Amino acid sequence: MAIRTVGEVGTARNIGMSWMGISLIGAIALGVFGRAYAVRNGLDVADPETIFIVLSDLLFHPLITGFLYAALLAAVMSTISSQLLVSSASLTEDFYRLFLRKEATDKECVNVGRACVIAVGLVAAVIASDPNSQVLGLVSNAWAGFGAAFGPLIILALTWPRTNGAGALAGLIVGAATVMIWISLGWNGEFMGGPGVYEIIPGFIAAFIAIVVVTLATSDAGEYQHIER
Repeated sequence: MAIRTVGEVGTARNIGMSWMGISLIGAIALGVFGRAYAVRNGLDVADPETIFIVLSDLLFHPLITGFLYAALLAAVMSTISSQLLVSSASLTEDFYRLFLRKEATDKECVNVGRACVIAVGLVAAVIASDPNSQVLGLVSNAWAGFGAAFGPLIILALTWPRTNGAGALAGLIVGAATVMIWISLGWNGEFMGGPGVYEIIPGFIAAFIAIVVVTLATSDAGEYQHIER
């Protein structure tokens, strides 16, 4: 959104991807070295999702720890606020206005959106109140579903001009269904007597194959050649 000219897109892409790489490496390193530190020093970390908090409390002065906690809360609050707004807008515009009251006024939609924010917040509070719930597990499952359903579609839509609507729909359904089945069977925890396989891997592969197969079965080769010419 801050690009002044089209020529700056390449620079912005390189900066964005470089910063993303640094962030991902830092997150992975925190988990790996945090576990190693906990095992070496005999620390009993009941919830592995709190390793950042545990290490901050052990390794830094309380003043520095306070800043780290503030950064953690800031990241959480910024994410929560955007997710609440997106959920509210989606429920209001894509459900209420589309199916329930197509003639709804802007003022009415604003009030419905506020009610949706409260409702979504209450649901999130109920989920978070369960001491046995694992937020990281829920996020992991959600991203696996999104990645398996939309990842192959986006890649093929950008790199394979022959991709059509039927193939796209097949990829969405197969990718999401594969992830849900994989989780329900418990294969993300244990698979064939060994460690589990993250559900996005089989979901991504199945969706990719489904898009290619359905596209080839439903597309018109003559029409495709005409478009290519």
